[in-house]
Amino acid sequence: MNNETIVDRKVIIFQLNDEEYAVSVQQVGSIERIQPITRVPQTADFVKGVINLRGVVTPIIDLRVRFGLKETEFTESSRIIIVYLDEMEVGLIVDAANDVIDIPEDTIEPAPEVIGSVDVDYIDGVAKLDNRLLILLNLQKVLTKEEINELKSVEG
Repeated sequence: MNNETIVDRKVIIFQLNDEEYAVSVQQVGSIERIQPITRVPQTADFVKGVINLRGVVTPIIDLRVRFGLKETEFTESSRIIIVYLDEMEVGLIVDAANDVIDIPEDTIEPAPEVIGSVDVDYIDGVAKLDNRLLILLNLQKVLTKEEINELKSVEG
């Protein structure tokens, strides 16, 4: 008898440029509609600014810009995913947040050398589900330590 249990990874699926990405549910605080963002001078181009989210000043990052994709206008489906990064909340602007699913660990493969225009360092792996290919992001590597420290100073 086989006692091995197949572990599932619960993730939130979101879209950028027609590609589907996934982040662990444990790292996500909430998913918000786009709201007015206050620009902060002297920050990296991918830092859109800050929002006041339920009394917390939260830095907002445009993942399209961070990944070197073409910036687009926000749409009705654009969302801000609030994630926990290095003991602070950071908002990630995405094209759409689709759903929450369980990905069986055995469907996750290591990241190939090059995936589109996303730097492989950010990628935890790739999961094949039915006819979908999901890119699993490692949020700890989306930003460098220096960039996280810069966001902490923006956060106040």
